[in-house]
Amino acid sequence: QSDVCVNGMFLSYACYFGLEEQELRSVVDYVLGERMADGGFNCERIRPGAHHSSLHSSIAVAEGILEYQRRGYRYRLDELREAARSIRAFVLRHRLFRSDRTGEIIHRDMLRLSFPCRWKYDILRGLEHFRDAEAPWDEAMSDALEVLRGKRRRDGSWPLGAQHPGRTHFDMEQAGQPSRWNTLLALRTLRFY
Repeated sequence: QSDVCVNGMFLSYACYFGLEEQELRSVVDYVLGERMADGGFNCERIRPGAHHSSLHSSIAVAEGILEYQRRGYRYRLDELREAARSIRAFVLRHRLFRSDRTGEIIHRDMLRLSFPCRWKYDILRGLEHFRDAEAPWDEAMSDALEVLRGKRRRDGSWPLGAQHPGRTHFDMEQAGQPSRWNTLLALRTLRFY
């Protein structure tokens, strides 16, 4: 048993650093075998009862697939592209942060901009992936884009809304303070859309 979220992150890092395609085949096979009926992924799938994908797991897999494609790997590429399309459709059905059944906010933390995001999903990470994949604008992005615009500070920056626990070698920014990383990502995303 393995965790699809970790495998998605591993795929991204391994491709970025040029691991041989042969070494990635088992990861690709595993990831493709974990896609759920709703088009996304969920690391909780290994537990009985998981029937709905997670934005956290799905974005990690989408980022891994994008890096795989960008670096020119070919093994099962068409299937991976289809999985990436289904992930983006899954995220859009959730308007990037809302329940697809009730329309309520899934979790308020998805509106807090973090960097580094680790395994956590937030609207900026989702929007940045769509921008990075050069996905066309969709009306379902409008709520998240409006929330993002509303987080801009008077000085033109975006704050670091959250720092997730975990080992770090140094802290680049403090929660609640202006964030160079979030500002860069927000400006790039807003300029694109």
